[in-house]
Amino acid sequence: MKTTLKIALLAVAAAAAFGAAAQGFPAKDKVITLVVPFSAGGPTDRVARDLAEAMRRPLGANIVVDTTAGAGSSIGSARVARAAPDGYTLLINHIGMSTMPALYRKLSFNVLNDFEYLGLINEVPMTLIARPTMPANNFKELSAWIQQNKGRINLGNAGLGSASHLCGLMLQSAMQVDMTPVPYKGAAPAITDLIGGQIDLLCDQSTNTVGQIEAKKVHAYAVTTSRRLTTPALKDLPTLAEAGLKNFDVSIWHALYAPKGTPADVLKKINDALKVALKDPDFIKKQEGLGAVVITDKRVDGAEHKKFVAAEIERWGAVIKAAGAYAD
Repeated sequence: MKTTLKIALLAVAAAAAFGAAAQGFPAKDKVITLVVPFSAGGPTDRVARDLAEAMRRPLGANIVVDTTAGAGSSIGSARVARAAPDGYTLLINHIGMSTMPALYRKLSFNVLNDFEYLGLINEVPMTLIARPTMPANNFKELSAWIQQNKGRINLGNAGLGSASHLCGLMLQSAMQVDMTPVPYKGAAPAITDLIGGQIDLLCDQSTNTVGQIEAKKVHAYAVTTSRRLTTPALKDLPTLAEAGLKNFDVSIWHALYAPKGTPADVLKKINDALKVALKDPDFIKKQEGLGAVVITDKRVDGAEHKKFVAAEIERWGAVIKAAGAYAD
């Protein structure tokens, strides 16, 4: 009985400590670390820095962005999964959160069970672009060129598990054409080689391609969203679904996570700050400048965010397994 009473008292004490921590969150002398599992300067890093500034005010705490890149975002994600569940270490990740379970068959964490889901942030459209010397003037002509050059097409990507890699897999599946993948260490060198004519095609985020399209350094053929975009540089581009690839809809979303076991009160404070940030005119303007659309639907809530990711895991798992594109 004494042992049972002692365990019960310890449990009460622990709960009280967590409650006190939540009530005092965030402490004035502590900094929140927002982990980006990709390289500094990339699109996710840019979104993270904009978000950190927009959340700082409603949360009343300093938020520092820390990049921990590698292995298709799994290294940085594992770091947050192992972090103390106190709200002071958060993760921002993109669609990679839903592709890791299929790409990496020996992950050190479980995507659905080892994180608290805080909500989606934005969605970024993808664009299909080609080297400037590509003879095709529109997607119909490009499609014909692809059919005529089967087995000789180089399709660049920013690395295994990157947004451009995933979009490329979907493109090949939809067109029923195998292309030679050319992986790079990031989007920047891939675009450089595309401009230089070393590769033929690239499917990448508008955050990386709008500038090149505006400068007419590449040929742009289509966007991957279900509807046409209003961004000036992209507004005249058809969707791939409109161009004949039925149900082709790929957007690269970003979302926020905390370690599993973070107290509910702390999660609510972070989620409340996220919702305020997503309505911040300055944040919205910055995202629009990247070609991104800020989330306004129910996926800004943790439970709906988790449902969405579970569906994305199933969707992308089928694509990755069909391609046999594993990272381990």
